[in-house]
This record gives sequence, C-alpha cells and structure tokens, in this order.
Amino acid sequence: MKKTLLFASVIILLVSVLMLTGRASSHREAPLISQDPMADNTDLYAFRSPDRPDTVTIIANYIPLESPAGGPNFPAFDDTVLYEINVDNNGDAREDLTYQFRFHTETRNPETFLYNTGPISSLDDPNWNRPQTYTVTLVQHGPGSSERSSVLGEDLPTPPDNIGPRSTPSYDALAAAAVRNLPGGIRVFAGQRDDPFFVDLGSIFDLAGLRPFNPFHLIPLPAQAGRDAVAKYNTHSIAIQVPIAQLVHAPNTNIGIYASASRQQVRILRKDGASDDGGPFLQVSRLGEPLINEVVIPLGLKDRWNRTDPEDDGQFERLYSAPEVSRLENLLYGSVLSPITVTGRADLVAILLTGVPNLNFTGPARADLLRVNTAVAPTAAVGSGNRLGVLEADLAGFPNGRRLEDDIVDIDLRAFAEGYGSFLNGLLGLPNKAPNNQLGDGVDTNDKPFLTQFPYVAAPHQGYEVP
Repeated sequence: MKKTLLFASVIILLVSVLMLTGRASSHREAPLISQDPMADNTDLYAFRSPDRPDTVTIIANYIPLESPAGGPNFPAFDDTVLYEINVDNNGDAREDLTYQFRFHTETRNPETFLYNTGPISSLDDPNWNRPQTYTVTLVQHGPGSSERSSVLGEDLPTPPDNIGPRSTPSYDALAAAAVRNLPGGIRVFAGQRDDPFFVDLGSIFDLAGLRPFNPFHLIPLPAQAGRDAVAKYNTHSIAIQVPIAQLVHAPNTNIGIYASASRQQVRILRKDGASDDGGPFLQVSRLGEPLINEVVIPLGLKDRWNRTDPEDDGQFERLYSAPEVSRLENLLYGSVLSPITVTGRADLVAILLTGVPNLNFTGPARADLLRVNTAVAPTAAVGSGNRLGVLEADLAGFPNGRRLEDDIVDIDLRAFAEGYGSFLNGLLGLPNKAPNNQLGDGVDTNDKPFLTQFPYVAAPHQGYEVP
C-alpha cells in the first residue's frame, strides 16, 4: 500500500512537469506554443566570438525537431511572425536594443508541388521554388516608450533547406553565401541548421529517468549509456554577431539577452487558404535561460509565462526558490543522493534571475535573461570549452552566457541538486553535495562538430541521408 501511494505521488508530481511541457531545452514547452512550431523558441546561445573576440555572437533557434526529410513543404521561418533578439544593457530587465527579423517567402511556380525543380546551385537559382529573404531592423529603446528604428539590411537571403545530393549538392557553399555583413561590423545569418541541443529525452520523459543512474531510480532498470534524442534533427537559426561596443552600456560589461516571437493579435482566415493579420504584435514565445519554461514553470502558468516580459518575472520567483525539480530529484533518487534543499533556494534565484555576483550580475531586478559578462575572455575555439562551464572553473561557459558545447542538462541537474562542484563551492560558498555533483543524462556532446567560423552551428542534416 505504501509503495502504491509513493508511486502515485511520483506521478502527480511528474504530470505538472512533463505532460505537454516540451521535448528539449524549450522545444514544445507549453501547450499553446506546441501548436505553433514556426514561432517556437527552442534554444538561445550567447558568447564572445572566439575568432572575433571584440564581438558577441547570439544564436536564437526556432522550430523544434525538424525532420530533415520532411518535404515537400520543408520548414521555413514564418512570414507572419516577428522574430526578435532583445538586449538589456543597464540592468533594469527591459530591452535597450532589439534586433528584429521579418521574413518574406516567394512562390516562383505555383503550378508544381516541388520545393525545387532541379539542383539549387546558388541562392538566386530559379530551380528553387520557395526562396526566402528577410529584413533586419535595429530598435533602440529610449526613456519611456521612445524608440528609434533603423534598417540594417534588406532582402537578405536565407539558404534552402538541405534536401539531398541532387537538390542541394553543394550545401555548405549555399549556406556560406547566406552569411552577410551589415553596417558597423555586424554579421548575420538565418536559415536551417543542425539542432545543437543534446539530451536523452527518451529516458527523461519516462518518469524522469537518467540512464546512467537507472539502478538508483525509484523504479530501477539496468544502467545504460545516454542516447541523444535530438540527434539528426534540424532547427532554424537566427545568428547575429555584434561588436561588444555596440551592445554594452559603459562602464557596465554585463548584458542580459532574450529571444522572442510575436504574432499580430487578430487573424481572419480566408476561404482561399490565406489569412489577413492585423492589430499590434503580441509575444507568444520567449527564451532566456534554458529549461526554465520547460521544468521550472508549472503547466498552468506556461502560456502566461510566454506572454510575460522579463521585467515582470518577479511574480515567478517562488518557483525558482522552491523548485519542483529538486523535489523530484529527492523523491526519485533519494536512496543515493545527499538530501537536497527544496525551499529558500537563493542560489537558483541568483544564477537564473539576477546573475551571479562577481561573474555576470546585472542587478537586483528578477528577470529570465541569458547574462553575459563581455569582459570574460572567450573560449579558444567553438566547441573547445569545458562542457560544464562555470561548474568546472570555465568562466566563459554557462551560466555566463551559453556556448554551443555547454551541457546545460547536466549543469542544471547538478545545480538543482546542490552538486555545484569544488570551484563554486570555494568561490561562492555554494554546496557541493556528492554524488549529486555527478548527475547527468549520459549525453555529453552534440551529434555533429560545430563550425570554427560564424554562424558556428553545424550544417543541417540532409533529408536524403536521414531515415
């Protein structure tokens, strides 16, 4: 009877975390946005560029779990969505700079079902039946509601999706041609990429299992190596590389970043299949720190959280200071873990809502922002950083920004379990509980190596080669 009640308690806890919450860092993380994949933020990365250390690279990914062979209507950015990358540089949790991206898709031949009618050899090849271009606009926010907008680039090309050896025989060249220079030393890219996130979703969503820790789960299984469930899936990336001098508000070197997607409030469907959109834009998805709406925000608040601006995140602080994930870790792996504190977690509030003092602190305002201290030296090369970032004394990694190689699943599992490692224990006096400091899903790297040059994210998987 006691065992039955315990299992029931586990299920009750898991329902609010796992059911309909998503499938990766922020892939399908809330009920409404799971029905709108083209506006779904999946991951956000921000780091000093190793090969251009006077710049910060920001990568905002959208459209979760793209099947590479998903034709004939292959994924693309949505022309009706306003995609934005927002930067707070004075610590008030309000955006001071916004980089806006609007897309336009052309159908060259409406009389065919084909995405392309022959090999695509260039970005303006007439064989590509669904080319997409975009505009980049910088909005500078002033006092009150004042704004100043300037168009940085128009009619910028995206590359096609990576279809196959007949359709896109020289894909890397097509993608390289889509990297464009904008005024002021800014570089930009938008298009399909390999999804750089790595995680064992199959085990985690099976009652919060971690394959390497299977024998110690409340419902034990044999230990196994982790399996990357996002391997061989693609996503769509918006990547922008901006000189640090244009981002910071001197003498402050810390900035906070979040990405968002917005739709107009009114949509009227027409009988011909098109729609008329009107009214102001309303935010439908946002992302700063990884995994927040995924596992910190409960099911009943997820859609509301997506519509809320970071400056109003103080209302959610109680969810950070008394996280459900920590209670789950105690419950499911309590037989081997050191007991985890589940209330009064000021450590998580600092790491996730304000930044860490003497590292990337932006001020007392509580806000879900990915914080970067631009004074910290960058990693020698993309992919060469310690996957555990600050936990292993690599200050250029998460939670000081987020690099492509940062293993945020393992980092967050250990942080929620107070297994911070010896470095943070010595530097900040945070707990270093064992074996909590060894928690992980067993997936430590991406399935493809990253590029050494902008946009750094690996080329997308080819539809022809992926089942």
